[in-house]
Amino acid sequence: MTEDKSNSESLMDRQTTGEDRVRMVARQLSEPRTANWIASEAGWSHEPTKRALERLVDDGILHRDESGTHTTYYPDYRRQAMQEAMRLRDSGHTVEELTDRLADMKAQIRDWEDKFDVESPNQLRGTLANETLDADEEDYRREIAREWEHLQRRIKIVGFAIREWDFLSPTTEPAEASS
Repeated sequence: MTEDKSNSESLMDRQTTGEDRVRMVARQLSEPRTANWIASEAGWSHEPTKRALERLVDDGILHRDESGTHTTYYPDYRRQAMQEAMRLRDSGHTVEELTDRLADMKAQIRDWEDKFDVESPNQLRGTLANETLDADEEDYRREIAREWEHLQRRIKIVGFAIREWDFLSPTTEPAEASS
């Protein structure tokens, strides 16, 4: 480990609490995860992680799912999408720049559809059954499928930010209450 890396890690440990790290990990979840997984990612022990997660559930930031064999936690995806749309609106980009970004993401997906002759990430994953693919090509297709799913989520958020551009505008004056 280099000196710079160890210094940055110790700085991270000194400046964040275990609960801070749990919150950071929890807010970035893209799929439901167990308390053990979140604890591992946050570098904190299970019991305090579980207590922190329950506080996040109580605050409405996370949801808990006890329907499976293990309890999982996942963020309120609507809240995440709204916050991301507001960040995009406040980022200093113009609506035209976001429209161009949206077009680029959609073009990338169309390119993958044409290149692999599939219509979805899961259809692309299905091509892994092809016995003529080598390990590198299989890994490449898995990575493309993950990126494709990511772009599909981004397209929804960027599209929402564009559609609601005026609504998402930060206001400097308090809204007037109607009587």
